[in-house]
Amino acid sequence: MIRSTGTTNESSGSGPQQLLDSRIRLTKMRLFCGYLLGLRRHSALHLAVTGRRGVCSAAMKLVQFCRHADGSGVRVGVEQAGGQGVIDLKAFDPSMPTTMREFLETGEKGMECAQRALSSGQCVVARSELKLLSPITAPEKVVCVGMNYRDHCLEQNAPIPAEPIIFSKFPSAITGPYDDIVLPDESQEVDWEVELAFVIGRKGKHIKEEDALSHVAGFTVANDVSARDWQMKRNGKQWLLGKTFDTFCPLGPALVTTGSVKDVHKLGIRCLVNGAMVQESNTEQMIFRTEKLVAWVSQFVTLVPGDVFLTGTPPGVGVFRKPPVFLKKGDVVECQIDEIGAIRNTLV
Repeated sequence: MIRSTGTTNESSGSGPQQLLDSRIRLTKMRLFCGYLLGLRRHSALHLAVTGRRGVCSAAMKLVQFCRHADGSGVRVGVEQAGGQGVIDLKAFDPSMPTTMREFLETGEKGMECAQRALSSGQCVVARSELKLLSPITAPEKVVCVGMNYRDHCLEQNAPIPAEPIIFSKFPSAITGPYDDIVLPDESQEVDWEVELAFVIGRKGKHIKEEDALSHVAGFTVANDVSARDWQMKRNGKQWLLGKTFDTFCPLGPALVTTGSVKDVHKLGIRCLVNGAMVQESNTEQMIFRTEKLVAWVSQFVTLVPGDVFLTGTPPGVGVFRKPPVFLKKGDVVECQIDEIGAIRNTLV
C-alpha cells in the first residue's frame, strides 16, 4: 500500500516513482543481508579450518633457551628461517613470560607476539651464543601411549590394541635435545624409542575428536628411553618406574607449530645408535592418531597448556632384537622426524 501525501492528483502522479523506490530499497536490503550471511558463513568456515589446524596456523618453530654468557635464565624464542638465529621474545616484548608453559597459557596473544617478532627480525640471539633446552619443561602431565604403531605390534607378535594404552612419565624425566642421558646403576637394560610428541596449547575436557587439533600447540621429537628390566620384569610389570628415571625423556629441538606441518601422520621417523639405523618407519603406521589421543585422554583428565603427549614408537627397539641390544656408556642416540627435527643424546 502506498501512502498518500496530498491530493489525489499528487498521489497518482508520484505513485509509480514511490513503488520503484521501494523496490530499489528492498533489493538493496536483500543484497546487504546476503552479504552479511555470506560473511558469517566465511567466518564460521575460517574458524573451523583454523581450529582444525591447531592453536596457531602460522608456521613457526618455538624454543626454550638460555644464553651461555649471562645469567638471564630461561627464555622463550622463535627460530629464524634456516636456523640463522633465535629471536628472544622477552627482549622483543617485556610482557612475554620466560617459560614455554607460561607462554602457551597466554594463548593467541603469545602466538601473535611471536609472529610479529619473527617478522621484525629484531632481538636476535646467535645460535653460538645460546643453549637449546627442552621446548617444554615442568609440564603438568607427560602422557605416553604404548603399542601405537602397527609395525611395532607385528615385531613382537602382539595384537593391535582396541583402544589406546596410556601410561606416563614423571615431568622430572624431561631433558634437552642435546643433553646427556644418564645410565642408572639400577638398570642394565636401557633401550631407545624414537617418538613423535605433541604439546597441548589450549585447556579442555571431554574434547571432541573433530575439535582436538584446536587444542594442540605443536609437535616435537622425543626419545622414550626405557629401562626394560624395570618395565617388563620388576615393579609388578607396571611400566612407570622403567620409563621415568631422570633424563629418560629427551625432547626437542623445537616446538613446531601445527601450521608448519602439512600432514603430521605422513612423516618419516628414524632412530640411529652410533650412526647405525635401528628404527625407520612412518607416522602413518600410528594406530591412534593425534585427534583420537586428545579426545580419549581428555575423557579422564583436563588437558592444560604445556601437557606433553608421546605417541608411541615404531619397530626396531633393542629389547626385541635377537639377541637383545641395550645402550651402554658412550653410545650416541639420534632421533629424527621429517619436518620436525632431530635430537642427539650421549649416554653417560
